[in-house]
Amino acid sequence: MDEHYLSKERFEELKKELQELRSKKRLEVAERLKQAKEYGDLTENSEYLEAREEQSWLENRIFELEDILKKAVIIKKPSGSSEVEVGCTVTIKKGDQVFKYTIVGSDEASPKEGKISNESPLGRAFLNHKIGESVIVSTPAGKVTCQITNIE
Repeated sequence: MDEHYLSKERFEELKKELQELRSKKRLEVAERLKQAKEYGDLTENSEYLEAREEQSWLENRIFELEDILKKAVIIKKPSGSSEVEVGCTVTIKKGDQVFKYTIVGSDEASPKEGKISNESPLGRAFLNHKIGESVIVSTPAGKVTCQITNIE
């Protein structure tokens, strides 16, 4: 999937992280590399090797963030939606249990907080379904049937 669904808040967090990595962190790593080079022989210089590894991680993270932000789709809270879509909070009933999930992009998924990815088996199963519909979800334990009771 090419798109990255993000809330406005998460988009701003990632943008801020990218700015910090490009400016402050790059300068810090460059300074560490410069100091490590002053120790002499680079083949056995652990400070230099650590700084190079950090630089590699930093540049990969910058590349990753640039890609995410370039392909970002800001999630707008749907109002009065009749079908489950990204940004919706869906209440489901599984047997006697009731669960409430917010469908978010994979970059924000946090099942402990009730945020599930639109790309997860559960999130994907709910998309485009309406209140009252039963949805069959494939889980590692087998197929489970859930009924959608509310969409916010």
